[in-house]
Amino acid sequence: MSSSGERRPGPRALLSDVLGRLVPRGSRLLVTLGAVTVALGAAILAFQDTVPLVSLLVPLVVSSLMLSPRQLPWFVVFLLLVLALVVPAQDDLNVRIGVTVVIMYGLGFLVLLSSFRRSRLGVAGLQGEQMFVDLRDRILRQGGIPALPPEWYVAAELRSAGGTPFAGDFVVAARVGERLEVAVVDVSGKGEGAGTRALLLSGALGGLLSALPPSEFLDAANTYLLRQEWDEGFATAIHLSLDLTTGHYELRCAGHPPAALRHAGSGRWEVIEAEGPILGVLDAAHYAATAGEMRPGDALLLYTDGMVETRTRDISLGIDKMLGQAERLLRGDFEGGAARLVDAIGSRNDDRALLLVHRR
Repeated sequence: MSSSGERRPGPRALLSDVLGRLVPRGSRLLVTLGAVTVALGAAILAFQDTVPLVSLLVPLVVSSLMLSPRQLPWFVVFLLLVLALVVPAQDDLNVRIGVTVVIMYGLGFLVLLSSFRRSRLGVAGLQGEQMFVDLRDRILRQGGIPALPPEWYVAAELRSAGGTPFAGDFVVAARVGERLEVAVVDVSGKGEGAGTRALLLSGALGGLLSALPPSEFLDAANTYLLRQEWDEGFATAIHLSLDLTTGHYELRCAGHPPAALRHAGSGRWEVIEAEGPILGVLDAAHYAATAGEMRPGDALLLYTDGMVETRTRDISLGIDKMLGQAERLLRGDFEGGAARLVDAIGSRNDDRALLLVHRR
């Protein structure tokens, strides 16, 4: 007899314990879908005029979203077997039912193919999508601008080809003491194809940016890309190292379009050339710095070639057009200017990135 201090488990706890012993936790969804499939098969046989064959598509769709790559092929085979058993029992076999069966088998075959592809990733459909969303969000967070003194306004804007969430252009930024370190990078390719390489590269460059002296950042980035041995293993980049106290800056470029500086005194834009080889092509490459100073009222633009280059327009003409738009859109109001400028110009068929730095 149990003591008065002991509490007996309730019916729900007992049921959960029994289920846990009979069905492992990782297989409960599979067993549930199997039971639902059998129930639907029985309902189709018993109520042919009410329950259609396409009811079996419900567990098929749910399984494609929820089951693991290891379980999904077996379930699809089981579901198609149930379909094969209930079809001959139909009272009125006609062309419509035949077409329905062909379509359902075709969909089952497509789910099987997707499960084989998904097995390379090792996660179910919704989990895999969530992983990519998390990776995309990491890129956006790394491109986030750290807290800066009130006299500085810095904003970054990204747009991908076709409006997809993944892009080959990205921005990484870090504040190291009284210096702002920012890199605008353009990975070879565009859209999702370049986005997968950008995911890996942004994480590496984000770490290098705050860990190395400014003079060594692009050298290390070049070495890293060479070691990846990608088929499309090159990228362009421009690196800004800005002293937040004095306004002194250093620009280093790796095959990237030049920066543009607006002088508050004259109101004119100056193209700042900085030369260096593309990342991931030459071993032991060297990247020289171009130095200057941002005075109160000055503004600086860093951007990728999608902002200034199209199939029918040379990059130099594109820079002139961008600076003309910048003069019109940023005059007297730099807040939100990066978004306005990206939306106004650039190729919609290419990834675009823009960084705006303004000393108030």
